[in-house]
Amino acid sequence: MPIVVQLDLMLARRKMRSRDLAAAIGITEVNISLLKSGKVKGVRFDTLERICEVLQCQPGELLVHEPETSPFKEISI
Repeated sequence: MPIVVQLDLMLARRKMRSRDLAAAIGITEVNISLLKSGKVKGVRFDTLERICEVLQCQPGELLVHEPETSPFKEISI
């Protein structure tokens, strides 16, 4: 999937455990784990807002677009 969730990196930067984040934003640890692993199809904006408030970050620091293939063709010379 081209959208990659980097929640685990932000948690490490903030020296916070998933358990603490889950408690702070009011969702289960299982849902945090699913979000970290990228196994969710979407995230509610209010959940994303609460995560950003607790981690003091921007949504763009948590969600990154990584294309599966390069948009440029390889050229042999």
